[in-house]
Amino acid sequence: MYRYYQTYKKALLMLLVMSLSACGYLIQPKVKTGIVNLEPGAYQIDKQHTTVLFKVNHMGMSTFVGRFNSVDASLEFDPAHIENAKLSAVINIASIDVNNSDLAESLRGSSWFDAAKYPQAFFKTASVELVSASRAKFSGSLTLHGVTAPVVLDVVFNGGGDNLLTGRYTVGFTAVTSIKRSQFGIDYLVPAVGDDVNVEVFAEFQKR
Repeated sequence: MYRYYQTYKKALLMLLVMSLSACGYLIQPKVKTGIVNLEPGAYQIDKQHTTVLFKVNHMGMSTFVGRFNSVDASLEFDPAHIENAKLSAVINIASIDVNNSDLAESLRGSSWFDAAKYPQAFFKTASVELVSASRAKFSGSLTLHGVTAPVVLDVVFNGGGDNLLTGRYTVGFTAVTSIKRSQFGIDYLVPAVGDDVNVEVFAEFQKR
């Protein structure tokens, strides 16, 4: 009887695993790659599936990594006229997350980001240049710590498709750029803490 029960239990477990695997295949969207294959229109960022990371050299010994948890952005583009695409984004500085509450509070302070005085950072495109079938350069301005300076985002469109979980057409992209924090008046502890900051964005946008 016990052996029969164990066999029955294993069979049920196997059926459950197979069912869950099948669900994964069922909800997997048919993603089309290449900018020309994406749907034109106005998009709003999916905050739950977006990450903004920053990386900076620490004491010449390691790379310090942090993130911002509160980001909003909108994107408008027509694949046939990608040069007219518009991207705007806002980051709430107080949402900085470095996996250490004391350090995060210090980074919000006046020696670093001074979040009380400059609560948000803004990016807005000025021009867009197509580089390849899936890559483009989004040139624009970044306003951070009260200073506005030119920044170029290297953007890779990963693809787009109908998201069956949300019922909305979705596009995903990765963007990277590099800035000098001293250019924005955040030069505390340079060079012990590096001046060059690499920024990485992983985002999904849902069609409105």
